Amino acid sequence: MAEYDLTQKLIPHLDRHLAIPLLNHLSDVAIYPAEQLAKAQYDLVKGTNMVDYVESLHEQAGAGESRDFAKLREEATARYQELQEKAQPVMKVIEDPDAVAKLRSGVDKDKNLDLLKSEYNINIDQINALYHFGQYQYTLGAYAPAANFLYHFLIFSPSLDLNISAHWGKLSSNILSGEWDAALTEIKDLRDAIDNPHGTSMAKPLAQLQARTWLLHWSLFVFFNLGEGQGCQGLLEMFLSPAYLNTIQTSCPHLLRYLVAAAVISRRAPKPAGTRGNRDHVKELTKIVQMEEYQYSDPITGFLKDLFADFDLNQAQQRLTVAENVVRSDFFLSGFADEFVENARWLISELYCRIHRRIDIGQLSKTLNLSNEEGEKWIVNLIRDSRMGVEAKIDLKENMLHITRPHATPTATLIETTRGLAFRSQAIQFAMQSSGGGERPERGERGERGGRGGRGGRPRGGAPAREEVAA
Repeated sequence: MAEYDLTQKLIPHLDRHLAIPLLNHLSDVAIYPAEQLAKAQYDLVKGTNMVDYVESLHEQAGAGESRDFAKLREEATARYQELQEKAQPVMKVIEDPDAVAKLRSGVDKDKNLDLLKSEYNINIDQINALYHFGQYQYTLGAYAPAANFLYHFLIFSPSLDLNISAHWGKLSSNILSGEWDAALTEIKDLRDAIDNPHGTSMAKPLAQLQARTWLLHWSLFVFFNLGEGQGCQGLLEMFLSPAYLNTIQTSCPHLLRYLVAAAVISRRAPKPAGTRGNRDHVKELTKIVQMEEYQYSDPITGFLKDLFADFDLNQAQQRLTVAENVVRSDFFLSGFADEFVENARWLISELYCRIHRRIDIGQLSKTLNLSNEEGEKWIVNLIRDSRMGVEAKIDLKENMLHITRPHATPTATLIETTRGLAFRSQAIQFAMQSSGGGERPERGERGERGGRGGRGGRPRGGAPAREEVAA
């Protein structure tokens, strides 16, 4: 599985503290020599101030370099006390519940600063000392205290660039302390700051691309710890938005593995209101996987291509066996291995049933790597799924599954083809009148609810509305 391991591609886009769990996972799955991993772990953490942890890894790795760890502890302790002393005035304020309530109530940071200066005699340098102390706590591995200090710093600080740095630090601290809801909030805040730089250091296109690349990688920790529903849906929404999909295709195509896996895992999950169906995600991803195959491919992306681009069921079944092993050894996906395999089999079954009218249950069971008994149970569950859009009956005597597809009448076909045509026509008329300076039609003329395409503009994510493209 070392051939398909992405750790070396992920680490350059992560903070060294976030990379530590990835190397620990590699030690558990044992796909690399233990000596190499021990040395890699030591090289990774020796730049931190976690002196005890560095010393233990130094012994395991058998590093040749000699280091005075007692002196390092003294230096770390002295630096800690120095930064704590500088941040002490602000820490006294944030430990006072009345003061915190008074400061939080102020929406304007300038008012907070004036209040701190007038009532507590605290200046901007002392506020920045809180940032530096929180940052040092992070280097010591004290992630929860670091998140707390950075949170309060963000309440007070007027510096845009320093605030962005604090958001990155708080996101990493929340991830490493397992505060997933707080981490999700930080992802949203950082995404807004990146997409709307407002004169910050990320206003340059290259810096913005780099920041989006980092956010995509860091968000993997959050989305795959929020569970199958919320997490995978959130990942799909963010990764498939035009700006971030372009970032994946430009600088990190290896993240297509997690896009495809999230789409497969959430295949039968309930669709949140206002979002596209999971079937749409699978179709869109198939095109993207084909387009980016020259840059990146693995058994997980290959499975999707085999199934929905080449329609090669035998190859997809063989690929699924390898993909399962890749998923089980992947740091982010290992907890979803069973869900991935089950939903992948479901995709194979759906396609199999759409192609054939009569299906040998034994043959389908073999295709899905199931025993005959397990295959029969699987078929029963498949028939119960109303989203198949077909009627199926089992002939136990011949061990066959008979598929019946309802035939649409000409009238139903005509209605489906012309559905929404009036709304799309009105949207075109509205766009022509707007571009020509003509009078805009009233809301009632476009339909009470806006209808399909009646709202104009762009939907969430910035992509052109599907109805407008069709029109």
